[in-house]
Amino acid sequence: MRVSIFGLGYVGAVAGACLARDGHLVVGVDSNAAKVEAINAGRAPVIEAGLDALIAAGLAAGRLRATTDAAAAVAETDLSLISVGTPSRPNGSLDLTAVERVADDLGRALSAKSAPHAVVLRSTVLPGTTRGVLAPRLAAAARRAVPVCFNPEFLREGSSVRDFDAPPFTILGADEAALAETVAGLYAGVKAEVIVTAIESAELLKYVSNTWHAVKVSFANEIGALATALGADGRAVMELFCRDTKLNISPRYLMPGFAFGGSCLPKDVRALLHRAKELDVDTPLLAGVLPSNQIHLQRAVQWVLDTGLKRVSLLGLSFKAGTDDLRESPLAALAEALLGKGRELRIFDRNVSLTRLVGANRAYVDEHLPHLGALLDTDLEAVVAHGEVIVVGQRDAAFADVLARHPGKRVLDLT
Repeated sequence: MRVSIFGLGYVGAVAGACLARDGHLVVGVDSNAAKVEAINAGRAPVIEAGLDALIAAGLAAGRLRATTDAAAAVAETDLSLISVGTPSRPNGSLDLTAVERVADDLGRALSAKSAPHAVVLRSTVLPGTTRGVLAPRLAAAARRAVPVCFNPEFLREGSSVRDFDAPPFTILGADEAALAETVAGLYAGVKAEVIVTAIESAELLKYVSNTWHAVKVSFANEIGALATALGADGRAVMELFCRDTKLNISPRYLMPGFAFGGSCLPKDVRALLHRAKELDVDTPLLAGVLPSNQIHLQRAVQWVLDTGLKRVSLLGLSFKAGTDDLRESPLAALAEALLGKGRELRIFDRNVSLTRLVGANRAYVDEHLPHLGALLDTDLEAVVAHGEVIVVGQRDAAFADVLARHPGKRVLDLT
């Protein structure tokens, strides 16, 4: 494939060198003449392990060169990758100046070309940029619609070449299957699953990944600081923590849903925070966990209130399906809040029976939902029929079946 790459920073330079090595003809494009000269002299424009040798090999094989002439690069290639920087502005917003400039240059070059040409954005951008910024600017300058795709990179400086060859996956955000298939052809030499998804999902994925990495670093550092204050070995603790790949380092608890609750998570977070405060150890990330959880609960309450409807049915009450534990259940808190706002509430939970609740579980109900007996109903059909708004709080195949028989309900799925 003949590819032009706009932007010869470490992402563009690595991609260009690796694609040339894999047999593609690559023309690098950059407005910085020094970067172009470095590539054409067989040198890497950035410090990156193994990159010099790859560039020199690509140049010697006649499969890699660089230019400042965007029109010439577009004229002799079939597909363009955009890998320019998207730095932060002083207020934290994204600066898309380089992306917009390249889009204009590419569009003008394409206006003089009749052969098919696709554009792939690899720069890190927020959802809506490919469809709402890149595509319109390309179309305006080219005077026709240009096929676009978003293909995030997952390269780390210092190990970019290795990361290019062994990524966790190759993500293609595309509307057209044919375009995705064409772009996937670039990575035929890379042993990784190719996943085609919506453009906006592909754009957001890179931010989610980097933010998660930042959260992990901050979490480990706060635990380390607290461990030191407690006389424990923070590294030893986190090494043991990481050995649990069933729950700790795993996909568990990493899907959007409702707030957490139960007898363990809330109290343990509170206890750790209280001890940190006693020791004068500042843990802002940990301190934000419970407020974040509460805000998620309030979102659900507000969603129901915003409907303006009075009759509400809640499917599920315990903090976790398959149990009758109501202690600090977010669904019980939701029920309490809705009752306080004057909603007519009916509840179905096949595992919760007022006559079987004992100990701390019963005490929690007596304090927070003293009228639970009047709200609970064992007839799922009747509970669903009651509600103008149905809040689904737990996964249960029976819920979907009943809801299908009652169309027209407003449904909030928290599972």
